[in-house]
Amino acid sequence: MAWVVLVFAGIFEIVWAYSMKLSEGFTKLGPSLVTLFFMILSFGLLAYAMKTLPLGTAYTIWTGIGAIGSFLVGIFILGEPATAMRMLAAVLIISGLILMKLSSS
Repeated sequence: MAWVVLVFAGIFEIVWAYSMKLSEGFTKLGPSLVTLFFMILSFGLLAYAMKTLPLGTAYTIWTGIGAIGSFLVGIFILGEPATAMRMLAAVLIISGLILMKLSSS
């Protein structure tokens, strides 16, 4: 159950990162409120998952989901470049996440 909660916490991290971009430095009320809501939700779920998962594993997986998810949002929604170097970096992050998960089983 903690792993499912952690995945949702990571997904909500992607939501708040994207809405923070849309808030334009917290100058737009709607996206700013969405950011704060999903930030609190994401942190709360992370804290819940950390009740049973090791700190290093939970935090690494959470930030990794957020990093890769935000990277993909940047490419597919915001039109950011998908260069070979950026793609390689993403593959390395995903490899690290898989290794972290396997090491905690």
